[in-house]
Amino acid sequence: MSKQAGIKRYMLIVEKLSKGKHASLNELKDFLFDHDFEFSERTLQRDLEQIRNEFGMEIEYNRIKNAYFINKSKSINIDSFLRFLEIVNTANLLTDSIRKGQNALNYISFESYGLQKGMDHLKALLFAIQNKRYINFIHENFVSGKKKSYSIQPYMLKEYQNRWYIIGSIKNQSAYRTFGIDRITALEVSDQTFKLNNIEEVLYLFDNTIGLVYDQHPVEDIILSCTPLQGKYLKSLPLHKSQQIISDTKKEVRLKIRVASNYELQQKILMLGSDIKVIKPAWLAKEIAQMLKNTLKQYK
Repeated sequence: MSKQAGIKRYMLIVEKLSKGKHASLNELKDFLFDHDFEFSERTLQRDLEQIRNEFGMEIEYNRIKNAYFINKSKSINIDSFLRFLEIVNTANLLTDSIRKGQNALNYISFESYGLQKGMDHLKALLFAIQNKRYINFIHENFVSGKKKSYSIQPYMLKEYQNRWYIIGSIKNQSAYRTFGIDRITALEVSDQTFKLNNIEEVLYLFDNTIGLVYDQHPVEDIILSCTPLQGKYLKSLPLHKSQQIISDTKKEVRLKIRVASNYELQQKILMLGSDIKVIKPAWLAKEIAQMLKNTLKQYK
């Protein structure tokens, strides 16, 4: 069976277990059959084992319920896992297409022609994070263009708008810092290690944040109203993983996200223009209204 089929099976298995809490082998087989996959219990058990061993997704067996479940306290982030498999699957599909036809690239339009700098750092950065090693580098400030040397404890890699960032903290400082890897040079992974006791705090902050700035406002419910057409787009591509549809009528789609409001969220709202309106909180609605007024002044 092709690589794409195997990855698709992994995605479906994790999707089923993450939504259904527990599922027997027969239930998993039926779920996969509904998605055009039919194979033996032995093959399914091998898939479960490979998901455990290759990706660190702790799928365990409950003898009392005679069913499998994901132990979320021991597993990697499910959303990150599914996103990773989507990327791998897309890459495999494109690779196969190019192999079958040398002119396949003529029919693919990429977002940008520019190669992203710093991608060669990803392997070293991930090694440093996994092994809790300090990293040393020179970073160029995006605004001022000034370069400065840093030594940080790296905690996680984050992708946002086709760019990769390393998140960590400088020794003896409590604040978390974000550095674009495309502006990193002279990267060194140190032999010096550190203890990490607050990874849950780091994950919480960035799980409840759109983009990179996490410390502007507390996490709260944000309610938005949008046109039915825009609502279709937002249902297919949510603003945030916490997004819930509150109401869906012929006149509007009203949704709720639970995040810490920041610059990136405001930019997303402004990009949608008259197709969206902030209902709550009142302070955010007022802030967006003022930004729109300031924009109009530019054209007078």
